[in-house]
Amino acid sequence: MRTDVPLGPEIWLRGPVPTPAPVPVPGPVPAPVPVPVPPEFVHPSATPRRYSFVGVHGGAGTTTLAAVYGGHDCGRDWPGPAAPQSVLLVARTHAAGLHSALHILEAFRRGEAAPPGLDLDAVVLVADAPGRLPRPLAQRIKVIESAIDVYRVPWVPAWRLGDLTGPPPRETGTLTRLTASATATATP
Repeated sequence: MRTDVPLGPEIWLRGPVPTPAPVPVPGPVPAPVPVPVPPEFVHPSATPRRYSFVGVHGGAGTTTLAAVYGGHDCGRDWPGPAAPQSVLLVARTHAAGLHSALHILEAFRRGEAAPPGLDLDAVVLVADAPGRLPRPLAQRIKVIESAIDVYRVPWVPAWRLGDLTGPPPRETGTLTRLTASATATATP
């Protein structure tokens, strides 16, 4: 067996590959010339994104989420000009809440739901009760997930009693990371 030929799949596909000889470099190597980047390819300085929590129905939990995760509580209204234009829709996981979320998503898709200039980033679904969801509700959530990112927030008994001082539930790690950069820079 020859040892100077590389082994591996390339030998079976196209035969042995010769090793190229090094090219001698005469004298010092000139410094590379910077290539100008067109302005449309230059990213503005990355500032953390801030979010507005918008409820798709009454009692969705926008105030609690804004307090726990940071962000702007819009209630059931769209964000005003001074509020963050990145929107997280909020709904409960009961049938009426999921129906409202689907309705708003469809209207947003058609351009009928929101003022221009808003970015719909995700839907946050807040558990309406402890325990597992019934199958029909879980199927509706899959429909929502097929259209947009969904963050699930479990039932938190302390929140029901008004205690928002504890850390966010560990099941909401992705939502915490999404909103963490905004809250880290928003608080001095």
